[in-house]
Amino acid sequence: MPVQFLSDEWTEELEQRLNASEAFRKAAVGSNVTIQNVINAPDGAKRYWMRFDGGAVELAPGDAESPEATIEQDYDTAVALAKSELNPVTAFMTGKIRINGSMMLLMQLQPALSELAKEMQEIDVEY
Repeated sequence: MPVQFLSDEWTEELEQRLNASEAFRKAAVGSNVTIQNVINAPDGAKRYWMRFDGGAVELAPGDAESPEATIEQDYDTAVALAKSELNPVTAFMTGKIRINGSMMLLMQLQPALSELAKEMQEIDVEY
């Protein structure tokens, strides 16, 4: 049964998949960072955060207390990224993604974020 993109069920499923993925855990080892995500949807901003901690990840809707970086994008960009129809670097270079905070930390997370994108594609999602 599909889950609604960016819903609480979606964040729960993504968190479970990432923590069960050996490839993700290996890519995220040594990372200790919190990222805030803001998706500007037609019905208002959707906010969720991810905390990487030594190979595990925690995801939850809402706002993180002290994120090291905030990634902001519109809904269509988020969908294209989730479906791997848009490359994150291209999205950033063309201004479709805005980043506030530590760009260096995000660059260090690239292997884990690549695994995150793979797991995202495996979820049965309703957009």
